[in-house]
Amino acid sequence: MTSSDAEVRIVNPPLLEHPPGYSHVVEVRGGRLIFIAGQAGVDAAGGLVGADDLEAQADQAFRNLSAALESVGCNASNLVKLTVFVRDMNKLADYRRARDRFFSTVSPPAAPAITLVEVSRLYSAGLLIEIEAVAAA
Repeated sequence: MTSSDAEVRIVNPPLLEHPPGYSHVVEVRGGRLIFIAGQAGVDAAGGLVGADDLEAQADQAFRNLSAALESVGCNASNLVKLTVFVRDMNKLADYRRARDRFFSTVSPPAAPAITLVEVSRLYSAGLLIEIEAVAAA
């Protein structure tokens, strides 16, 4: 990570349930905000990665997110908010395994605020997940 003017504070209020792998509140002061468009399970050529495998698509989406972050001098530790769209909430464990691998690429592991939403369709047939992000640096 490059030097940052942002002050990021993670808060998990005791009156809210303990969040598994994310934070309830992320406060950002100063610095810059980076907004990253939805990343999906496609490679640089636009080819679908993982066909009917949500975990493989999530891994690719996180690789894409990592490339987007690196392009502005950031990494997973800069993430403050994710919105994750999945086609099948029954595959939540598949997403979480990919998420946990990605977050563990930095120390301490990243734990941004996350919203997870099941949707009936994404921008292209065959896509099972799309992840948009906000980072602070």
